[in-house]
Amino acid sequence: MYLSTLDKPKTTNWKGISGNVFALGTVSLITDVSSEMVASILPLYLVIGLQLSPAAYGVIDGLYTGATTLLRLVGGYVADRTTKRKAVAGTGYALSAVAKLGLLAAGNATTVLGLVITADRAGKGLRTAPRDALITLSTPEKDLGRAFGVHRAMDGIGAFAGPLVALAVLAAANQQFDSVFVTSFCIATLGVIVLILFVQDKQAVTAPKERLKLGLLRDRKVQKLVLAASILGMATIGDGFVYLLIQKRENLTIGWFPLLAVGTSLGYLLLAAPLGALADRIGRKKMLLCGYGALAVAYLLIHGPITGWPLVVMVIALYGVFYAATDGVLMALAGPVLPERLRTTGIALIQSGQALAYLGSSVLFGLAWQFWGPETATRIAAAAVVVAATATAALLRSTK
Repeated sequence: MYLSTLDKPKTTNWKGISGNVFALGTVSLITDVSSEMVASILPLYLVIGLQLSPAAYGVIDGLYTGATTLLRLVGGYVADRTTKRKAVAGTGYALSAVAKLGLLAAGNATTVLGLVITADRAGKGLRTAPRDALITLSTPEKDLGRAFGVHRAMDGIGAFAGPLVALAVLAAANQQFDSVFVTSFCIATLGVIVLILFVQDKQAVTAPKERLKLGLLRDRKVQKLVLAASILGMATIGDGFVYLLIQKRENLTIGWFPLLAVGTSLGYLLLAAPLGALADRIGRKKMLLCGYGALAVAYLLIHGPITGWPLVVMVIALYGVFYAATDGVLMALAGPVLPERLRTTGIALIQSGQALAYLGSSVLFGLAWQFWGPETATRIAAAAVVVAATATAALLRSTK
């Protein structure tokens, strides 16, 4: 019903979720297995293996997400201009797959490693907005929270499995990181194949000959969404920082480090779908703010009175709640506000604002850690989340 006319007889819905959403979820699941294999070991490799300072890691971590801002906008505009959202997303997935092989050549060269990581994230930046636009165009408005929840849950399964696969590959290959990179490339390639074979492009209702106008930022509702996403991004520190803080506080051994990402992903995949559906019922803005409330508590707990495994479990659980309550919910909140013809561009604007702010957040947090210590830096981050959530509530008060 929500796919192209050729797919109408074959479309199977589960509580309003189209087959296209499940296909996109499968692609994300496979791709996240590939990307999380690398991401789960990267912070420890850079800080412990290459001995980077917290400030230097903050710059790389910020670039990991923020440097793709321009490509997010380019990908969104091209996808809307050509209406070939699947092709643009596929290009992004393919670029990330090829970048995995680049890690083989990088070795210990920090500059080359940074370039390869940027290429990998460029692929993510290119594909994210077209993919999320396809989800919104394949789903009725009343079910957007559920659709993004299901997609993010499938994405979370991949994120959960990725670090486990990396540990298994390292154990089988006598701790050789090259084996992880090759396996990651092969899995990413499978995701591209699934995209080509099973994901259907979805056209906006607007006539394709309509002139494409980039006037989105003149819309006050869109302005508020972009500003809110940017404020929230500025108050969020990277996953790697959170895991490094836990590792430092509890003196965890290297073998346990990748499992912190596994715990976060487990909470994410278990909660993304139910919290997405709940957001449709109680309000997406409420769910978004609750997610950032969980994040603030997690930051405070890292250097709070609780220690040992209770601390690790509580922080990781709250971190999983944060992702489940915010990642897809923000896109579900934005979907109805953005016109169909410009939806990919609009989503790219929101994600770009958040990514660019995240770049600043990572650099500032790294500097705060290095000069004021991790305890003070984390408490400042918790206070920033509270301020950002309050500002977001005020900004989005009248946005429907």
